Amino acid sequence: MNFDEYAFGSIKIDGTTYGHDLVIDRGEIAKRQKKLSKKYRGGFGHTPLSLEEKIPWKCHRLVIGTGMHGSMPVMEEVKLEAGRRKVELLILPTAEAIKELRAGIDKTNAILHLTC
Repeated sequence: MNFDEYAFGSIKIDGTTYGHDLVIDRGEIAKRQKKLSKKYRGGFGHTPLSLEEKIPWKCHRLVIGTGMHGSMPVMEEVKLEAGRRKVELLILPTAEAIKELRAGIDKTNAILHLTC
């Protein structure tokens, strides 16, 4: 999987440009369904990543890109669930998350927030 370009609000992977948050699950790319987490927005000032969403747990490592400025919160319940499942969790601003993914995506899934 080639992560070609990342700019605020868009990312190019394997020649395809995406303009929305992504979930990468065992090599498959899908749109993040963050609507399920919107009910928690008031408590964070931003829509967080919550357990309400479809999180791609079938991996050894889950990389979460929290946006250009690292503004997307990850709820504590997600972190606890990762520990319970024995999934290594990396929570980084999206540009740094992409560097991790470029270094190796074997047995790694990702959730990438593309804006703030």
